[in-house]
Amino acid sequence: MSLVSLLIGVVGTAIILIILGDAFETILLPRRIGRRVRLTRYFYLITWRIWRAYAPHLQKPARREAFIGFYGPLSLILLLTFWAAGLIVGFALLSFAGHSQTTSPNSFGLALYMSGETFFTLGYGDFTPGTALGRVQSVIEAGIGFGFFATVIGYLPTMYAAFAQREVEIALMDARAGSPPTAAEFLRRTPLTGDGEHREDRLAAWERWSAQLLETHISYPQLAYYRSQHSNQSWLATLVIILDSTSLMLARSDAATHSQAGFTFASARHALVDITQIFVRRYTPGGPDRLAPEALLHLRSQLVGTPMELPSDEGFEARLAELRLRYEPYAQALAAHLLFELPPWAHRQP
Repeated sequence: MSLVSLLIGVVGTAIILIILGDAFETILLPRRIGRRVRLTRYFYLITWRIWRAYAPHLQKPARREAFIGFYGPLSLILLLTFWAAGLIVGFALLSFAGHSQTTSPNSFGLALYMSGETFFTLGYGDFTPGTALGRVQSVIEAGIGFGFFATVIGYLPTMYAAFAQREVEIALMDARAGSPPTAAEFLRRTPLTGDGEHREDRLAAWERWSAQLLETHISYPQLAYYRSQHSNQSWLATLVIILDSTSLMLARSDAATHSQAGFTFASARHALVDITQIFVRRYTPGGPDRLAPEALLHLRSQLVGTPMELPSDEGFEARLAELRLRYEPYAQALAAHLLFELPPWAHRQP
């Protein structure tokens, strides 16, 4: 084997190993990958930047949101196509380097055709490997192709089940916190029964939903690009409403840190911070203030006469500002990256 053939074979082997490792980490490994140099990461960085660059040119909000919503499913199809094409090219390079074809002279186009035919297990039989090494390679490629498609078939239902599970709490927010949801509406519409059992149950459900959101979006990061069914809903807005509502409860002087509100706030913040770090490595805090003084006055007026009427002491505002600082910069950075609009604290109109 010549030096050129050896180099071609090394390149083909490297392509196969890199793609198989990347697919394993993306589909089968249920944890966040800290390594920055990954094919899938660069694939989503490049394609999402191209996709989102065109979105502002669409004037109608509904059409713009529909356009962005296509990206999630389409990017998954493109990623799978990218992996399959890379594996076919990698095995074609190995075949071309090993001169395992039955025709002469050695042709890379024919090697590519044979590789695609083997990977998709078409079995035409018009071309067959001419060497023992080529036959072994064909068996390995056919096995990898079969395993690749079997894994994808099992992967898609699991991911869409996680998507459906995520959307349940988002749909419930319509009745419980308005559309789009706000913390003020949730606190107004959730009455206390007895010692606050109804609200505690709702907060406990939010804690569990936040933990599920963290688990699914670390296992399947591409789920973050899947939009909700309505343009005024999103998983990020729901997570922010959870944090807004619990921070209003915890900022009260009589609030217990280890209450259900505290546990829910900690779970939701953990989910937000970890998911943000997957997509946004560096960001500059300092986005628009979601709770400017006039917005805080409006929020107070919305809650007057309710069990969650806001205290008037200065310590309340200081504690609320401290709690907001722990999650709002992450929410603003992630919203800017994913082109989400964060919800207000209270509706301006009924």
